[in-house]
Amino acid sequence: MKKLSLTIVLTLMMTMLAACGGSNGNSGNGNSNDTASNQQAASVSNSSPTQNASPTTTEKKTIDFWHSMGGANGERVDAMVQRFNESHDHIEVVATFQGGYDETVTKLQQSIASGTGPDVSMLERAYVQMFSDSEVLADLTPFMQSTGLEESAFIEGLMGHSYFNDKLVSLPLNRSTPIMHVNKSILGELNLNVPTTWEELKTVTNAVIQKNGNDITRYGMSMPYDTWYPLAMITQSNSSFFDEEGTTVPFVDDGTGEKVFSFLKDLQSTGALFYPPSADSGNIVTGMFREGKIAILYQSTGSIGGLIENVDFDYVTAFLPQNDKFATPTGGANVVMLEGSDDKDAAWEFMNWMLTNDQGALPFIVDSGYLPVTHAMIESEMIKSQWEKEPVRQTAYEQLAYAIDTNKDIAWPSIMHEFFSAIEAIMYDSEDIPSTLQTFKKEAERLLAE
Repeated sequence: MKKLSLTIVLTLMMTMLAACGGSNGNSGNGNSNDTASNQQAASVSNSSPTQNASPTTTEKKTIDFWHSMGGANGERVDAMVQRFNESHDHIEVVATFQGGYDETVTKLQQSIASGTGPDVSMLERAYVQMFSDSEVLADLTPFMQSTGLEESAFIEGLMGHSYFNDKLVSLPLNRSTPIMHVNKSILGELNLNVPTTWEELKTVTNAVIQKNGNDITRYGMSMPYDTWYPLAMITQSNSSFFDEEGTTVPFVDDGTGEKVFSFLKDLQSTGALFYPPSADSGNIVTGMFREGKIAILYQSTGSIGGLIENVDFDYVTAFLPQNDKFATPTGGANVVMLEGSDDKDAAWEFMNWMLTNDQGALPFIVDSGYLPVTHAMIESEMIKSQWEKEPVRQTAYEQLAYAIDTNKDIAWPSIMHEFFSAIEAIMYDSEDIPSTLQTFKKEAERLLAE
């Protein structure tokens, strides 16, 4: 398996865009908190889990937890950590906001290199492989065995970035998928059904266009500037981003890439698709959808809560339409334990509590709009009650049956940057699609071979 040193990847990451799904606003905004985390307790630690999680001494352990949640979601994380601290007199968790997903990755790399890393961290799922390949993540299997937590407890569609190098190195925490948000009032005016296929999507989005002279006042659909949505369409067309050997990008040569981008450009040419500017694209298109200027929006599940509170039309959600099949990527972050943690038992006690206790991550997930990550969460009264009141939230969970992560490779962070360049050339500059994708393929294969 190819390996990239943390130093090399750190240099690369300084110039990179957000990871797939990271531009949807789920991580919140705001300046990163540069205040140093509390130092870990200077107690003798165990490097392997014990059957009994109770402390053998009265000394309180301190666990540093880094996360990427700002704004309201950051407050929810702080409240979760406070609940843990109030119920555990032998462990204190110190939660520190480190900025968005990419900022957290950069700070983790720096801290690992200097030996000052946290015990537990939120980590955007596309970067788990990079850290696992550098052998800085703890294998969680023995810790799960010590507390009886089994992999089958988790939603299968969210486990795609958990196992690397024959080790279970991460577990899903704040996860999301793209779904289709629909202004059903607009469709109802024209006796149109919610589309389930690409062809139906083309028909519906062209039918709802409104113009004032040459100016389009209502578009058929939109989506943020992100890799998420082309990735979804590639898998919906029975292709994949990487081949199994990790040597090439098959969607280019099998014609799928041209099919996907030709479809989008055709919609864009008629006004059926509004493709937004790259800066702040998620907020732009969500605002337009909220104002009735777009009938259909491809966007993260993280948008649901704000839309429920702010729209005055019949709002529904649905699966992303199929081409050859239904398929969706996933996004968001997992939780990891650092191999350098001085007290892995205490770190696992916090992680296990987050994922299994009703007062752990569940209230944060319910309030934020992220997906439930375990079957027990699905069966909880909090989730059942919320879905009964707001059935639009259930769509994303049901769509997980079709979750496919095709961007799994150690080189994805650097190749993602090249893919963004191809998207910009096609969607903004109307460059020739086949030649643009061939240029992308050459760069991707070069990076895969490194």
